[in-house]
Amino acid sequence: MFVASTVLFAAFKGKGWVFLLFFLAPDLAMFDYLANTGVGSFMDNLVHVYATSSVTIFAGLCLKSDGLLLAGVILLGHIGADRLLGFGLKYPTAFKDTRLQRV
Repeated sequence: MFVASTVLFAAFKGKGWVFLLFFLAPDLAMFDYLANTGVGSFMDNLVHVYATSSVTIFAGLCLKSDGLLLAGVILLGHIGADRLLGFGLKYPTAFKDTRLQRV
């Protein structure tokens, strides 16, 4: 997915610096853990599922919004890179508890 997203991003004429700048933006959801682990895991998982990137890409295509389209493609790449590195969706028990491994 990471490779596919970089190819898509280039195909949609996205600028490389924009990809790099926003690639880690989905990880800002980890700050929701400051509220509590339940809220943190819910919000982090909401951002890190393929459905969210798919809906964002679809909305960008339907609305003819390059910004939404590219944001969805960047999110797709971010999620793919996370899965490649072994970071899965979070359990509400602790930040380090994921469905793929304990980080």
